[in-house]
Amino acid sequence: MKRLQKTAGGLSAFAVLSIMSLSSCKKDNDHMHPETTTITVENVLQSKPLVESGTFKGKGTPPLILPGESVSIHFSAAKGEALTFATMYGWSNDLFFAPENPGIAVYDANGNPVQGDVSSKIKLWDNGTRVNQAPGAGVVHPGTANSQNITEVNGTDAQGNTYLPASQLVKATLAYNGNSYFTLTLKNTSGKTINETPLSPGVWAVSYIVGGNLLNPAPLYMSGQPTANGLTSIAERGDNGPLSSYISSITGIFTPMSPVLVVVYNGQSSPIYQVGEKDRGEGLRLLAQRGNADTLAAALKMKPGVKAVYVLHAPSTNVLLPVINGQAGGKVSQMLSVKNGERLAIATMYGFSNDWFFASKDNGVEATQKGDISGTIALYDDGTAINQFPGAGITQFNLAGTPLFESIPIAPVPNPNMFTTLPDINNIIRVTLE
Repeated sequence: MKRLQKTAGGLSAFAVLSIMSLSSCKKDNDHMHPETTTITVENVLQSKPLVESGTFKGKGTPPLILPGESVSIHFSAAKGEALTFATMYGWSNDLFFAPENPGIAVYDANGNPVQGDVSSKIKLWDNGTRVNQAPGAGVVHPGTANSQNITEVNGTDAQGNTYLPASQLVKATLAYNGNSYFTLTLKNTSGKTINETPLSPGVWAVSYIVGGNLLNPAPLYMSGQPTANGLTSIAERGDNGPLSSYISSITGIFTPMSPVLVVVYNGQSSPIYQVGEKDRGEGLRLLAQRGNADTLAAALKMKPGVKAVYVLHAPSTNVLLPVINGQAGGKVSQMLSVKNGERLAIATMYGFSNDWFFASKDNGVEATQKGDISGTIALYDDGTAINQFPGAGITQFNLAGTPLFESIPIAPVPNPNMFTTLPDINNIIRVTLE
């Protein structure tokens, strides 16, 4: 038998081939060997308590609302939400008109839109920062300083000056425009009364309702408390700028996220959805409309190539709440066993919508990668329910409504969209793999 030829290192060619073969097998085994990773999903939205706000003014210069003139406020609202506003009694030192908190309810107890004359909801208030002179064109501004709490003027003020009921000086009419949209028209009816006065430019606001409670039931003033946040500028000078700036700063987005669906799979496309297709009828509709991922999870587990499916519930709250008054938002985590080549995707409902959902774009991500993958998440419209203003829709399931049916292809939610402008996705949802 011939001796095997030695290599330069003293090993036979056979030995070298054997080592190479073993090394190759080891690499293949490493490729197939599962590793653990932890997915964490967080609601990082810096939430705001007001769903909508704005300003109103007359058409002239200055933009006062004179006797006989009207202005209109257009807004959306869900059941339990209310509209509030403030405007100066112009011929006074520091009086203003506003509804009693929390504002004018726009649905009755049965969820039917309120329409018609709602003037009785308007009150006259004393800002407490000036001593009241007899109301009229001769009032000297700003007048003598005072330091009292806000109080209702009910017939007479603290100085004994008399006033008709606010409902006789300002007429408020509410109209329902459909699909959760309303118009409130304010008309100055003070002409030829003992309290004739112009009305100043004003501000208005609608608070979110969460769990049956308004997040901010008194955004403009609090009876029995000192004036704040720029209301004095309206009450004394008819300047709505400072209060408008404050109200704008607390107006924006508030939404919880539903329990999070996580799927690990093999394949060339996401098993959850495809943009341009209609909802597959496998349970995504229930997730997008109601935040219930269980049906979709069960369907995914039966699909070829799907390795594992999880539904992650936030402790105690079940849903992932946003950041509220500095308190951290909801967070869920799950340890996963994954291999190279496997994909990962998630889905969770934009809670205060009709059928919007966050989901991994395209074909998800490589399951073994590490780091922040929030940039691979987008917001989609499932196309199974008619959209309304997010957080102010009467048919939104999480606001005690029943979604209205439609059937159109799944599509990204535009931003800005016809209702509002949303923060960047990574300022709403954070997804990391560690």
